[in-house]
Amino acid sequence: MVITIDEFRVPEGKSVNLKNYSTQSPEDFKKNRKRIKKIIKNIDYYQNILNAENKQSLLIILQGIDAAGKDSSIRAIMTGVNPQGVVVSSFKTPSSLEYEHDYLWRHIIKMPERGKIGIFNRSHYENVLVCKVHPEFILNEKIPYINNVKDINNEFFEKRYDEIKNFENHMFNNGTRIIKFFLNISKDEQKKRFIKRINNKEKNWKFSSSDLKERKFWNEYQKAFALAFEKTSTENCPWFIIPFDNKSYGQLVMAHIINETLKSMNPKYPEVNKQEKEALKDAYQDLLNEKE
Repeated sequence: MVITIDEFRVPEGKSVNLKNYSTQSPEDFKKNRKRIKKIIKNIDYYQNILNAENKQSLLIILQGIDAAGKDSSIRAIMTGVNPQGVVVSSFKTPSSLEYEHDYLWRHIIKMPERGKIGIFNRSHYENVLVCKVHPEFILNEKIPYINNVKDINNEFFEKRYDEIKNFENHMFNNGTRIIKFFLNISKDEQKKRFIKRINNKEKNWKFSSSDLKERKFWNEYQKAFALAFEKTSTENCPWFIIPFDNKSYGQLVMAHIINETLKSMNPKYPEVNKQEKEALKDAYQDLLNEKE
């Protein structure tokens, strides 16, 4: 089975209809389940160099409908990667403090530092996804020119798409590569996962009655996701739509894209100058001659 990255990438400016994207895994996937272990070793290898280089960083954004598999994917892909080099940030409903700042503030302060891999479990895109479906949430931001829901129109969201693109382009220009994953599941698969959570006492905590309420807005969310991909997938900061009814397959594809992205960043170990090399030789000799 060959994984072709462009198969999942949303080209810049392309119109998106999620009905045209499969949520299923290919038939020959079963023979390739163990490939992810080798890919994770490669991710760890590149992360170590990235950390030593200390010039670049990678931000991985995970978005998806409820029960898409964001939490389990972080665990599956990043188990085996040096935990000192990975920082995970989860974004829920903004706090009162976060509402005292602009909508990007809480995300900016969580951006990965140089040498690190950052993962956003949900992200600044909630402001054009959840808020697109429920525009009344924008009123909590206390924006001066927004007086009621009628002010939160298409023009408002067009500005937000541009602001997000500008923000991501700024980060790219300053050394942070950004890749964005949409974990694409079918409505029927979400139903199965919700039922499984309810039947499993250890997973009851992951289910909320609000999840069922949001499920009623399935079509609205599909349109909001599609529009966000159209407006914000760029050459430098692309969106990838990943089939996720089969989590193992989706995780393999994501791991492959992460690995190829790190590889393309071409991180390098810092070069040791001539003076430092001489110092290393002296230190080596001193250690050999050291008496116990």
